[in-house]
Amino acid sequence: MQTSDVRNVLSYRFIIFAILAVAYLLVYFHRLSLSVVADALVKEFQTSASVMGLLGSVYFYCYAVMQLPAGLLSDSIGPRKSVTVFLLIASAGSILFGLSPSIHVAFAGRILVGFGVSMAFIPTIKILSQWFRPNEFAFMAGILQAVGGAGVLAATWLLAIMTVRFGWRLSFELIGIVTLIVVVLNWLIVRDKPQDKGWPSILDIDNREKSGSYVVQEIPLWEGVKRVVSEPYFWPVAIWFFFDCGIFFGFGALWSGPYLIHTYDISREEAGRILSMLAWGMIIGGPLVGILSDRLLKSRKTPFIICTMILVNIILMMYMFPGGFSTPALYALFFAFSVCSSAIVVMAFTTTKEMFPVEIAGTSVGMVNLFPFLGGAVFMPLLGRILDAYPKTAAGGYAPEGYSAMLFVLFLSALAAFIATLFMKETFKG
Repeated sequence: MQTSDVRNVLSYRFIIFAILAVAYLLVYFHRLSLSVVADALVKEFQTSASVMGLLGSVYFYCYAVMQLPAGLLSDSIGPRKSVTVFLLIASAGSILFGLSPSIHVAFAGRILVGFGVSMAFIPTIKILSQWFRPNEFAFMAGILQAVGGAGVLAATWLLAIMTVRFGWRLSFELIGIVTLIVVVLNWLIVRDKPQDKGWPSILDIDNREKSGSYVVQEIPLWEGVKRVVSEPYFWPVAIWFFFDCGIFFGFGALWSGPYLIHTYDISREEAGRILSMLAWGMIIGGPLVGILSDRLLKSRKTPFIICTMILVNIILMMYMFPGGFSTPALYALFFAFSVCSSAIVVMAFTTTKEMFPVEIAGTSVGMVNLFPFLGGAVFMPLLGRILDAYPKTAAGGYAPEGYSAMLFVLFLSALAAFIATLFMKETFKG
């Protein structure tokens, strides 16, 4: 093993990470982009809010449906090819969306985007598992989560600026072109593993095996699926994911705005500024959770327990003291909420990857990634039905009793997530 080869591996991997991180930023950009242009779309296509809501939800359905196939494709044809092909579809979808002459064509474009970006995250995790050491993985996954937070900001303020200057159509066409550039860079530069460039594997470099090399296992695709679902420790992570992301998507990404406006009687602009803490919690919290796990606690399970315990207490305080927090306290509260319900998900993907051989990393992460979207799909309408069960106020807002009932359900859900953390397996290997 030549010193130059080792140096090449340890430097080239960051170039790969940068390209894949931009791809992941686009995932979050597309996920939230319609919130900025919804009014313009309703006006131009002369459609209803219900249809616009369906247009937004199409992304999530496509993304959720593709999680298991994404894992299987990553483990079979390879993550680099998977990302290239599907991001090309996303690029075409974004351009088609910008050119759409009707709402039906807009739906087609949005469906292509949803299917396309669904293949960005899981292949990225697969590639990172081949280029970074186990004790580096959580930190790099945290950086990736932070980039997702940057995508949230880009989908709000940056897209707002673009639509003012260029209009929403040209903005989405430009995003499609940027996506196409990422496709080209991914194909030309990204490689699935160091061996694809004739370099030693990261495990060879660390000499982790007694023989000094890593022997690749041949694991058939459906055998990999069977190994994942038959692993008892997989299910506490899946259950935690369902409740935790149900809370984040259902409350944080949907009902937290009305909650702030109706409970604290603040303006929509002020509520938006408070909710920006959800993005900053991901940006700052993602790397911090990784550092906490890799370097300080040297544990995967302990960060789960700590963050979920904090989440339980945050929701309990909101339930017990309705309207009882100052504006600065709300900023801090929603920042902590984001760290403990969103940034912490890097641990879920990390511990899932570490439970199984690297050859089925895509399959295992893809299967566990079904549960956060299932949680969002269940909690979003569930919380809405709870609010609708109480008469609205004279001003047209949801009743305080409705928000109280909603928070109680969220508290029980956070408690269920906390109990799940107690049954998780410690996968940190040092």
